Amino acid sequence: MSDFVYAGGELEVFARAIRWKRYCRAQLAPYLRGRVLEVGAGLGSTTRALFDGSQTRWVCLEPDRRLAAAAPAVAGVEWRHGTSRQLDASDVFDCILYVDVLEHIEDDRGEVAAAARHLGAGGTLVVLAPAYQWLFSPFDARIGHHRRYSRRTLTRLAPPGLGIEKLVYLDSTGLLASAANRLLLRQSDPTLGQILFWDRVLVPCSRVLDPLLRHALGRSVLAVWRRPA
Repeated sequence: MSDFVYAGGELEVFARAIRWKRYCRAQLAPYLRGRVLEVGAGLGSTTRALFDGSQTRWVCLEPDRRLAAAAPAVAGVEWRHGTSRQLDASDVFDCILYVDVLEHIEDDRGEVAAAARHLGAGGTLVVLAPAYQWLFSPFDARIGHHRRYSRRTLTRLAPPGLGIEKLVYLDSTGLLASAANRLLLRQSDPTLGQILFWDRVLVPCSRVLDPLLRHALGRSVLAVWRRPA
């Protein structure tokens, strides 16, 4: 783990997706309570979007020493270099977050099981990940993705002792753009212009369409498991 280096270089570009992060915040807000652990916090752009100071504790866990060392100083946020497997038994949280992270971990089943052991009573395990394996692209492979997910594959990952509370797709409009790129354009890396167009035009459309479509399809999939109180 001490030698782990994140292979992707897209973090700076996707940090510009302000509206997408606001949409994620709206979906995740009910679970961002008490003691929060954010696994794979990267450059901290998701942290800045989700952390509002109302939480009693917020721990960012990052396996890449370089990224952890460059983490932004945010009052009330604690940064650690390491993985969930290295947490102390005394580390207990009310919410554990994996935002575009679980797809980077080869043993995803073991990962969520290990994380679940650090959830307190009534705590939630939240996973947001890229959707649909048929969209897996050279870009996915280049930045270290092992897979993409569906509601079915996430259901199979259910950690022992936790029940599913939410399982939805997000960003239906973005799915159409991703499918067009995968099947027609075959572009390996998104450009900044494409990211800004998606964020400024497509994401607002998805926020309207997703509820109308009952979150039945989307570019990302969100799962929330809860430990019984």
